[in-house]
Amino acid sequence: MQEEIKNRVSESKLITFDLEDFYPEGNRIELDISQFLFEGMLLKEKDFRASVKNHNWEQYHDSYVALTNINDALVPAWAFMLLTTHLTPITKRVSIGNLEQLEISNFNKVIEDLDVSHYTDKLIIIKGCSNKPIPENTYLQLIQKLQPVVKSLMYGEACSSVPLYKRKSRK
Repeated sequence: MQEEIKNRVSESKLITFDLEDFYPEGNRIELDISQFLFEGMLLKEKDFRASVKNHNWEQYHDSYVALTNINDALVPAWAFMLLTTHLTPITKRVSIGNLEQLEISNFNKVIEDLDVSHYTDKLIIIKGCSNKPIPENTYLQLIQKLQPVVKSLMYGEACSSVPLYKRKSRK
């Protein structure tokens, strides 16, 4: 009699945590402040305000926007703040920096809002490979959020994981 083959991975108590499941959907757009500056380098307040007022802001609707300064022009903080006042009512999130910094900002919010109570005393494996751009820092934030509540943390796939943390037994 042939013995039945068992899938020990599917029968295990491991919970796979896939950060892709939490990926904030929406367009990512870089908006360079230099397009509002005189010759891309000089902020003339009256001209700047007029340019900002006449800009087509609807093109950023429901998007994530990274405010950049590709020319490294000396721009006062209020200039980015003024752009943000136009973007806030129509976008999902605005941050200063490139698209990678925008993703970090997006995932900071995701991890901050994450309810980890249902992971208490569980065996968690953080899925390693992803098709979406997950910032490396997000994995570190996730560990900091999960470690106080879980029994163990691993990284990778269930068939080939790397142990990261195992709570010592409680007394």
